[in-house]
Amino acid sequence: MSHPHLPKPGKRLPISTYRLQLNENFTCRDAIGVLDYLVALGVTDIYLSPILQAAPGSKHGYDVVDHRHVSRQIGGRKAFEELASAAHEAGLGVIVDVVPNHMAVPTPVWHSRAMWSVLKRGLESEYANWFDVEVNEPILMPILGARIGQVLAAGELELVKMRVPTEPDRGQQWVLRYFDHVFPVAEGTESLPLEVLVERQHYRLAHWKVASEELNYRRFFDVGSLAGIRVELPEVFNATHALLLELFNAGFIDAFRVDHPDGLADPRGYFRALSEATGGAWIVAEKILEANEQMPSDWPVSGTTGYDTAWRLNALNVNQSAALSLGAVMAQVSGDSPSSYRQIVREAKAQIIDTSLAAEVRRLGNVIWNSCLEDFRLRDHTFRGLITCLRTLIIQMDRYRAYVVPSESAPALSRAVVQEAAARAKKELPEDLSDTMDVIVALVLGDEIGSAGNYESAAQKAEVLVRFQQVCGAVMAKGVEDTAFYRWTHLLSLTEVGSDPSQFGISVDEMHRHAAYIAAQWPATMTCGSTHDTKRGEDVRARLNTIASFPDKWSNLVADLREASNSYRPRDLDGRIEYILWQTLVGTWSDAGPISFDRLEGYLLKAAREQKTWTSWIDTAASREKRMTEFARNVLKDPAVRELVLCWREETAECTKAAILSTKTLQLTMPGVADIYQGTEMVGTSLVDPDNRRPVDFDARKKSLERLLSGWAPENIDEEKLDLVRRILALRAKLPNVFVSAESDYAALPVSTSHALAFSRGVGTPQVVVIAARTFANKDNWHSHTVGIPEGEWASIFHDQKVCGGVRPLSEVLGNSTVEILVRTELT
Repeated sequence: MSHPHLPKPGKRLPISTYRLQLNENFTCRDAIGVLDYLVALGVTDIYLSPILQAAPGSKHGYDVVDHRHVSRQIGGRKAFEELASAAHEAGLGVIVDVVPNHMAVPTPVWHSRAMWSVLKRGLESEYANWFDVEVNEPILMPILGARIGQVLAAGELELVKMRVPTEPDRGQQWVLRYFDHVFPVAEGTESLPLEVLVERQHYRLAHWKVASEELNYRRFFDVGSLAGIRVELPEVFNATHALLLELFNAGFIDAFRVDHPDGLADPRGYFRALSEATGGAWIVAEKILEANEQMPSDWPVSGTTGYDTAWRLNALNVNQSAALSLGAVMAQVSGDSPSSYRQIVREAKAQIIDTSLAAEVRRLGNVIWNSCLEDFRLRDHTFRGLITCLRTLIIQMDRYRAYVVPSESAPALSRAVVQEAAARAKKELPEDLSDTMDVIVALVLGDEIGSAGNYESAAQKAEVLVRFQQVCGAVMAKGVEDTAFYRWTHLLSLTEVGSDPSQFGISVDEMHRHAAYIAAQWPATMTCGSTHDTKRGEDVRARLNTIASFPDKWSNLVADLREASNSYRPRDLDGRIEYILWQTLVGTWSDAGPISFDRLEGYLLKAAREQKTWTSWIDTAASREKRMTEFARNVLKDPAVRELVLCWREETAECTKAAILSTKTLQLTMPGVADIYQGTEMVGTSLVDPDNRRPVDFDARKKSLERLLSGWAPENIDEEKLDLVRRILALRAKLPNVFVSAESDYAALPVSTSHALAFSRGVGTPQVVVIAARTFANKDNWHSHTVGIPEGEWASIFHDQKVCGGVRPLSEVLGNSTVEILVRTELT
């Protein structure tokens, strides 16, 4: 049966994927070395980080500098083809991550042939249309450590000759060198006095602080070293995707995952181009869906990368009744009210608009203002009024963007999203700006406004429509996920990519509704637990969810920890950071003990700087940061703290184990293609990047898997999770249509308690039954609760138990376990 969100016939459909992060420390040849392990584990496809040539020293590959070559650091094209061939010989598909939104502005710039050419030749460059930049004015390069006058006076800018590696045929050429930075010199300007020469280039060297106010190219969020490219232009799409499509057509790549499509001018148009170029391959989009937002149905993709399911599975194991008591603990330590989340979000977005993304907002404001100035009927709207309205509207947008395309009527949903945001914004604005807000709303929705037939401003109006959506996404990402999520400490497991922390847990019914919707509309979407972008690994979140299962014990623990550390706590320790520390301590404390001080220090510094309240990446409070990290060091060394945490771990061990195994079971059996982030088949302690990109001990995992496959019982929670994962993956591989197909059904099964959920999967008839306890369940009364199992005889995938269909006591089905998966006996 055909389905609009499945790959076309003949194209590969993954059943389960395993993410591998390629870099100079884990190359394609290293990846070949783990293929046997992955086959034994049961995955069907490997999912690789970006493979194109990245900037020097890149650990992740998202900073592409050259689309014509496979990264030398991972082994180059030959090594990649060998990896793909070996994977295919082992029966594994190959999925590759694509980065269409931006390219790196590397140091030195010549690593990017395209950017070097534009900086050297301006409008005459063959790459002049590649970058989303005002090429008719000097491109701002904010890399100087001081103002340009001071740099020149200090003699730090040198005019020298060198052979540029990306242009070897040009021989020795003149360049400007500033420490590690190298910039091209426009032909014919090399003989000018240095001050004049600098002024005559196609770029403007400037102090790094100028970026937030005057940058004239679109960035990846607020990262000045990642410049947006205009992939909406066919020539740019073709050039930047030529090698990937060549490898796809040659059979080395089977499918694609697309990074950050919301940064594109036209995401739908991009996916249509990619789908057409691949003949309908399996493509998923890294789309962050807010709250009840749904994926645009007219995108020719198979779904998202799974954050929409991940946050719901996490919230499912959060005891909703603990919201008030944990809110009281937060208020005591951080000073934040349990009802203040929305205000924190608004404040964070406003700060981002006024600081790191001020240049983007001002650029959009200028386009709106110029559009109004050129229209007789709109010219009385002042720049200040327009900026005020624009700023307030962006703050009130509740999602990354509304999908409106120039020359097309705005969809009803997009119109409602913008108009509702405008209605909220108007409540915060003076009444005389109401009509100014109406103008902006009309512009960003592509409605007729002003003088009919004013073709002079049509291009500007189209630009307003596109840039508004791009700016909204950037502000959402930086303001919410990279700022507010570090300020809101109610329960850290809820501050995750794609999550809605204002929802303190969700019900079983909500989970069933989401799963049924996915099964019907997006059967081949991804489900994930951890990714390279998650704020915390899945097992850290699971440990944190246990806090909500024991709110009173947690309140006492925090009080005891604060008392134990009172003698060495800095007087200026930020309350939010302190509460983040206590939660992170229990969230990462494994059987091996706490994480290292180096890891904890790196995380706390990132968290504090991302908060942007008392320190930041731009304006660091070094001495106060040092006091904070010294406090963390003392906490790790304090025997009283250790005793308190060990007591907590002992009292909550069963619940924590349930959280880890239950969440993973559901993630691997929910509708969609199940993804495993490298290493997470065992219990982990990973935090936000770069912590989650640490090397994986594949040898240890291979040895444990061999033990399990030879019949040995798991020895610890690590092996219990590994055993669970490998058994479910084997089931998925054996019954692929049950888990990923248009015919596969998802049906909620009746359970007499909300402390567990059950569902069936199958084609035409139930073939697999999944039962999972929620982590705050009291299993003492399991015998008095029941689950309805479809008629027939069923066998457990974990042990030799057989179960007959009908209404059964939970205690009979689950026994001492947290989860159970049953398969019809005729299928075993």
